[in-house]
Amino acid sequence: MKLGLSTYSLHGKLASGEMTVPDVIDYAAEHGAEHVEIVPLSYNLTEQPELLEQIVERAHTRGIELSNYAIGANFLSEDEQQVEQEIQRVLSEVEIAAKLGVKLMRHDVASSPDVSIANFNRHLESLASACRRIADHAAGFGITTSVENHGYLIQHADRVQALIQAVDRPNYKTTLDVGNFVCADENPLAAVQKNLPYASMVHIKDFYIRPAHRNPGAGWFTSTSGMYLRGAIIGHGDLDMWEILRLIKSSGYDGYLSVEFEGMEDGVSGAAIGLDNVRRIWDAV
Repeated sequence: MKLGLSTYSLHGKLASGEMTVPDVIDYAAEHGAEHVEIVPLSYNLTEQPELLEQIVERAHTRGIELSNYAIGANFLSEDEQQVEQEIQRVLSEVEIAAKLGVKLMRHDVASSPDVSIANFNRHLESLASACRRIADHAAGFGITTSVENHGYLIQHADRVQALIQAVDRPNYKTTLDVGNFVCADENPLAAVQKNLPYASMVHIKDFYIRPAHRNPGAGWFTSTSGMYLRGAIIGHGDLDMWEILRLIKSSGYDGYLSVEFEGMEDGVSGAAIGLDNVRRIWDAV
């Protein structure tokens, strides 16, 4: 297992200009991370090739691996030309991943206000076709592509598995986010256990959870059924992080664990505490 940090954890600092991506790599190294996951929010590597070079150079200098390249995408549209343009864009992003030297790449698949199983089933084959083309292109670079359990439509463990099986490629798996299942009202312990065999990458995230119809105020969002959720420092939230990490460890998973902090607390302290807690709990379970 290699513990590291997603640049998403310091998205606020990157968005404000207080930190650059090379700064995040320095921060990760200083806090004992073994890898950094590149998530281009507040920066764009297709438009900033000089930044890509800086990232690769700084990671090499600090002895930090670049683990995963995670981008957005949406192949859900009735406009075939629009879908093809999106597929072509993601195909070009595969080449960015190759330039970073990563062997893992997560791309989103679909976004829709209709999160019903009927809508999922209706579009499953067209979504799988798009993902299959990208996985086949990525295979030429030795890259495994993946779907993450987020975005509501493809957030349940079984829907993630259905897509993976429909794509039917050895280099198409899941970036398993241990926290995101609660957004679809799934028990994270059961969902993590279901999808661990399909994981190419694991995100560690925590949430505070409050009952529906008892609005806690600003800073919260809702699950599919209306439960209130807010990102938490890992180990501070309501997820059973000890049991989640025990399940991952006992499964024999030996890939990357990536800390994702998305709470309201300051990212610099929130990410550091999260890294420390994951390391401490992992050693204890």
